Amino acid sequence: MTEETEKCISCGVTLAGKGWVRFPCPECGTIISRCARCRKQSNSYTCKRCGFTGP
Repeated sequence: MTEETEKCISCGVTLAGKGWVRFPCPECGTIISRCARCRKQSNSYTCKRCGFTGP
């Protein structure tokens, strides 16, 4: 069994350490993961399932 590494939806870095977050997409509920840097800089993201774009 392999464990999939979680990555930031905005920049693609592997999520590790403090500050990253996982939350449901406001439109479809798909889980979105973001790193601390992208959150702090308010980088945009797009849900891969429904196309919702957020700050």
